[in-house]
Formats: sequence, structure tokens, C-alpha cells
Amino acid sequence: MNETLTRALSGVLYIIILVSATLFLNSFLVLFGVLLLLSVYEFCELVHLDKWVPFLVALSCYFFCTYYTGNTVMDFILLVLFLMTAIKAFLFLFTRAEKIISLHEKFFYLIGYIVIPFIILAKLPFIETHFNPKIVISLFILIWFNDTMAYVVGKSVGKTKLFESVSPKKTIEGFLGGLFFSALISIFIAIYYIHEPILRWIIIALIVGVFGTLGDLIESKFKRTAGVKDSGKIMPGHGGILDRLDSIIFAGPFVFLFYQIVNYVS
Repeated sequence: MNETLTRALSGVLYIIILVSATLFLNSFLVLFGVLLLLSVYEFCELVHLDKWVPFLVALSCYFFCTYYTGNTVMDFILLVLFLMTAIKAFLFLFTRAEKIISLHEKFFYLIGYIVIPFIILAKLPFIETHFNPKIVISLFILIWFNDTMAYVVGKSVGKTKLFESVSPKKTIEGFLGGLFFSALISIFIAIYYIHEPILRWIIIALIVGVFGTLGDLIESKFKRTAGVKDSGKIMPGHGGILDRLDSIIFAGPFVFLFYQIVNYVS
């Protein structure tokens, strides 16, 4: 089986499992718990961290925080911790590639860059009190569409490198193309699928495009620091789970924050 066909089949299988499991509450929570553990495993491999304590911390935090869905104080704490990590991760992009990550930094990133985003993603379908899987599915659609169109536009007309030292193939033209087309598809999502205000989903599309790309760059920086091409090999032709979820685990919390602001002012 050639590489292109393998990549296509594994990608289709991934989408089918992800979407079908997200439609139902219990399977959604189980799936994201499994994806969290796989992401923790891959992250520990990247930064050379023993796995048993991270596994225990990740599962304990995930089950505790998802059980108390709708707790505004907990949501605030999670967002503050994530934003602190996001700032540090952004600064990490501009550090020397050979910089050694200390043990306390590894655990800081583990909690704030992996565990908390998964918890927040698991809370997103409950943002309006009842379980609404369309929110998460719509985010995945925006991520996939943004990535695809960024690649197509970048391949066609891209000349100016976005962040060459971390991701040589990304271009500014591709980035802007991905933003434009994901904003366009968000209009159809708002009208025909999720039935929410168009402006809200255009803003969400821009949040996903900007912070999803930033999340992809940050994961690429971790891989460059580790000296590897992919975070894992679980998906033939695609790499690891982190390679597939790096955009949404970084963009998702910002979408969650946006919903909190919208609900507060409305």
C-alpha cells in the first residue's frame, strides 16, 4: 500500500472515530480521556520524562474537573493556568533550539499545555449548560479546513516564510489563506449546522486559525528540541496524536474563553 493511500485511509478512520464518538456524552468523555493519555505519553517521550506520575496526574485531573462541569471558579482557575502556560510556550518559540528544558518546566508544560487544554475541550460542549457536541465538531471542521487551505494556498502562491526556523514549509500567504477560507466556511457552519450568530463563528474561525497555527508551531518547536520529525507513530502517514491535535488543544481554551466573555456580556 503506497504512502498516500495509507495516509488517506488512516485520516478517514481518525475522522470517523472522532466525530462518531463526540456525538454521545459517554463516548466523548472516554475518547478524550484516551487521547489525553496518548498525548501525555508522546509529550513525555519528547521531553524525556518518566510517565507514571504524569499518567496519574492527567487522569486524576481529567476525571475530577470533568465531573464538576459548570463550576465557574474552577473554569477561571483552569483558564488562568492555561494562559500562563500559553505565554511561556510562546516565549519558548523564540528560545535556542538546544535549550535544555528543566524538570519543573516539563511538568509545567505537561499540566498547562497538555492536561488543562484537554479538560477545557471536554468542558466546551457544556458551555451552554447542556451537552452540545456540535461545538467541538465545528472546531475540528475549522481546524481541518484551515490546515488544508493553508497548505493549498501556501503550495500555490506562498513565498514568505512564516517561522522558518521552526516550521520551514509554513508561509504567511498560506496562513492568511487558511484564515480567509476558514472564516468563509464558518458562515455555513453558523447558518446550517450549529445555528448560532454568524459574527460569533467568524470570530471563532479567526481564533482557531491564529492560535491553532501557534499551537502547531509550539509543538514543532518541542519536536525540534527533541530532534524528531513526529511526536509518535500511532497514525500511519500522520505521525502521533499530538501531531493531529496540537492546533485544537491550543486554540480550544481560547474559544472557551471567548464563549465565557460572550455569555458574561449577553
